[in-house]
Formats: sequence, C-alpha cells, structure tokens
Amino acid sequence: MRHIISSNRVATNPKKPTVIQDWPLPHTIKELKGFLGLAGYYKKFIKNFRIVSKPLTHLLKNNSFEWNVLAKTTFDRLKKALCMAPVLALPDSKKVFVLETDVCTNGVGVMLSQKGRPLAFFSKALSSKHLGLSIYKKKNMAILMVVER
Repeated sequence: MRHIISSNRVATNPKKPTVIQDWPLPHTIKELKGFLGLAGYYKKFIKNFRIVSKPLTHLLKNNSFEWNVLAKTTFDRLKKALCMAPVLALPDSKKVFVLETDVCTNGVGVMLSQKGRPLAFFSKALSSKHLGLSIYKKKNMAILMVVER
C-alpha cells in the first residue's frame, strides 16, 4: 500500500519513511534511478520536488554519473523531504481552489490548496531557454503548466 486515503485526506504510507530513511547511497546509475523512481512516485507530496531533485536527475544525463558533495546533499535533502511529506487534503468542488506560485532562479513550483490545506504540489526545473525570463513570466508559465495538467 503506497497511500492512505480517507474521507478527507491523502497521506503517504507511514511505513514508507523507514524504507526511504534507510535507503543506501547510490553507487551506480541503476541505483540512482531506483531511488528517483521511488521518490518520483511521491512527488505530488513534496513542495518543489523537481527543483530539489534536479542535481540528481542531471547525473543521469550523458553518462555524467559522478557522485559529489552536491549530489550527497541533494540525496539527503530529498530523503528528508520524503520522510516528512505532508498530508494532502482531498478537494471539495464546492470550495474555492487557490494556486500559489513559487519561483526561483532555476525552477517554478505551484501548490494547489483549499482553506490553507495543500491538495497537491507541482514543480518543474527550468530549461536554459527559460532561465532568463522575468519572475512575472515564470509565474505565468507555472500556472499554465498546472492548468494544462
């Protein structure tokens, strides 16, 4: 069982943090893909998941797997975020939905919420062609990406 779903919330399985917390440091691309696969399954629970995980996904490109301090820091940060994943509320079509955008230098993030309770998170690391956009344009792009999903 990967999620606990009740009448008003969705949460990660409480047994999963132990598995994630004990996950060994990847030494190969295959091991890193395994970790990122598990982590990716829970991305909607983690604020700015794609931005946080970008240094690890970058290691998968063009045989550039070289474990370094940034990779270790990112791995530990991602494990911590996965172990502390918030409980998501279930949407109520009768209530107002709120989109909150978050923009940083290399990515955008959006939280969908109702009455201050998160329903889902979306994030995307930006490609080099989008890095130079203004904050206003990045925020608009983030909203469009979420609406398209």
